[in-house]
Amino acid sequence: MHKQIMVLIGLLLNGLWKEILNVTWTLYKIMIPMIIIIKIIEEFGGIVLLSQWLSPVMSLVGLPSEMGLVWATTIVTNMYAGLVVFMSMDTDLTVAQVSILGILLLLAHSLPLEAAVAKKAGVGIVVTLVIRLGGSLLMGWIFHKIYQSGDLLNTPADIVWRHAPTSDPSYLAWAMDQLQSLVMIFVVIAVLITFLRILKLLGIEKLMGILLKPILSMLGISREATNLAIVGITLGVSFGGGLLINEAKRGHISPRDIFVAMMLLNLLHSLIEDTLLVLLIGANFTTIFWGRIVFSIVIIGILVFTINRIDEKTCRKYLYKKISD
Repeated sequence: MHKQIMVLIGLLLNGLWKEILNVTWTLYKIMIPMIIIIKIIEEFGGIVLLSQWLSPVMSLVGLPSEMGLVWATTIVTNMYAGLVVFMSMDTDLTVAQVSILGILLLLAHSLPLEAAVAKKAGVGIVVTLVIRLGGSLLMGWIFHKIYQSGDLLNTPADIVWRHAPTSDPSYLAWAMDQLQSLVMIFVVIAVLITFLRILKLLGIEKLMGILLKPILSMLGISREATNLAIVGITLGVSFGGGLLINEAKRGHISPRDIFVAMMLLNLLHSLIEDTLLVLLIGANFTTIFWGRIVFSIVIIGILVFTINRIDEKTCRKYLYKKISD
């Protein structure tokens, strides 16, 4: 028993710090320039202007206008960068509002990178943007109406990942404040990666795959595409999309199956890591986990029902194409 425990600890710690440092450094290279750009934008009044532009969209889902900047940052870069912006804001949100913000972040983030992955898989950028942005706003609006009609989750959110920004207006104080944020990010990443490794050792990822397999098959996704889609659902679009691209190039999976699988991954991916990340800002687990699964399955079910009634030539023209085309 003691030997088995030591083996498990060895597997857990093997390359752990290297992975944490690699992930953190990659994110820092994106975030640090972004923090400086955001500060410059703020100094010139850009945040107020951007908030005004995005205010109608945010009010549609019941969020303050300034949350538009958090979402815009997340869309262009990634969830970590968006949460850095969120942490710097002194805004009190309810659990319902944070959950809706979490929906927007989960469904629409890193679009330049992930839309490029989808394009390599034969899915057009416009289609990807429609499903990601449209899907996030639709799901956010639905839950906003549900929360509003039932006066649900109308209590202050318990935001774990946030610190109070300094009231000192000097640039030095601002720099020290951002440094604290970056240290906090390092701690969060270290805990997150360690926790993900524990889940992997416990076989949680495999269990999720077993549970999701019947659902994916019900959506009409082929067995080959199903196995690869599960990778994307648990680990992320880049992982699942990359595997789908390789198999498509070999001709093992049809363009239609690739399209459906990528559409599903656009809405439902990195189910473990991203969910844990959004929970840190006080989102409701049922909404961002089970709600996201149900919403994604329903939307993709409607999509499959629709494209099954469209001829292949039309689909090739407007929705997808062969990788080798």
